[in-house]
Amino acid sequence: MSDHQAVRTPADTSMPGWYGILPPPKAPQVLRGRHRADWLIVGAGFAGLAAARRLSQLVPNDRIVLVDAQRVGWGAAGRNSGFMIDLPHELGGENYGGSQDHDRKRIRMNRAAIEFSASAADEYGLQRFFVRAGKFHGAATVHGLAVLRDFENHLTGLAEPFERLDGPQLKQITGTDFFIGGTFTPGTVMAQPAGFIRGLAEGLSSRVQLFENSPVTSVTTGKLHTLKTPEGEISAPRLILTVNGHLESFGFFKKRLLHVFTYASMTRSLSKREQAVLGGAPQWGLIPADPMGSTLRRIDDRIVVRNTFTYNPDMSTSDKQIRRIGASHDRSFRARFPMLGEIPMEFRWGGHLCLSLNSAPAFGEVEERVFVAGCCNGLGTVQGTLYGMLAADLAARSNEPMLADALNEPAPVRLYPEPVMSIGAQLKLWAMHRRAGREL
Repeated sequence: MSDHQAVRTPADTSMPGWYGILPPPKAPQVLRGRHRADWLIVGAGFAGLAAARRLSQLVPNDRIVLVDAQRVGWGAAGRNSGFMIDLPHELGGENYGGSQDHDRKRIRMNRAAIEFSASAADEYGLQRFFVRAGKFHGAATVHGLAVLRDFENHLTGLAEPFERLDGPQLKQITGTDFFIGGTFTPGTVMAQPAGFIRGLAEGLSSRVQLFENSPVTSVTTGKLHTLKTPEGEISAPRLILTVNGHLESFGFFKKRLLHVFTYASMTRSLSKREQAVLGGAPQWGLIPADPMGSTLRRIDDRIVVRNTFTYNPDMSTSDKQIRRIGASHDRSFRARFPMLGEIPMEFRWGGHLCLSLNSAPAFGEVEERVFVAGCCNGLGTVQGTLYGMLAADLAARSNEPMLADALNEPAPVRLYPEPVMSIGAQLKLWAMHRRAGREL
């Protein structure tokens, strides 16, 4: 028997725009009193809901309970840019690729996760939140263009399709002449992350019981695993933790997880006149040539800009930090869309990413009948889905072939000791932001 105190619980601040543009959700069901279940999942993001859905397929007659500290879609799952990327996407490098053998395996696994999500979108009528639109990479500098050429060469070696675009072609799509060239890859899904996650939770509600606003304060593992919340407790023989970086809060992977925040701002609705002045397509998503640059999305009458990474080992940000970084968003927005003038941002937010020094996931059985899926290395939508569904397969002892690939991944390596880790992380991020230059 082991006791795990939840030393930190998620406390995301500032409403994410994806959540704010949705209708208000119905009142949450809070965990109160004592409960029993066959399966217990902590964390109702992409990983937790994928695990719940997969379990509902594998053990349809068992009682599955999902617990989240916040509202579904309010946390990290609803704070990303909504790209479900099938291709290599290493945030730590100068371009997005890795070794060919590793990338081929990653592509195959990412696409399996996307198809699992696609089947959920079809089953629950969530197609408006899950669009197979592909993604654009935009270069604003000669250096950025060279990075994209390297990326295209890597894709050629992988026999993956892409389309090369010049500046005028990108302007036809985005409305801005900021970019001098780009690359289009067709396999990415553009999700409205909060809408998709909330819809997925609603679709599963007949098979999975969900408790929200129920932060876990402690977990006791043993023959029965028991978790406690401020108003209740629940026990089950099998436990899946899908809390990404907060695995460390429960005592797992200590000193092995890097906690980084990134930030986004969303405009108010553009008027019909402003949309006409902007031109371009009504929906698109663009990733910068340099991973530290500005990601852009247009979704009908709004534009989202996301940039800046900070190292936050306490797994929290603040309204003050969000406002300060919002000034960078405003500069980036004006540089790309000067024709729109001083369009105000209606929403600003920060979101928690979990990385490891060797880009490895936190996955597997960490204690008897305690399974984890986390550390998505900046790809929470697709890799959260992947490792969540595979955690369910592992826990249910299924014969899923991809389990061998997942279990053969290395574990996250230990971080450097303090203060070397904090100083080094901050210097690394500073250097990477500086390298991005005009791409930021």
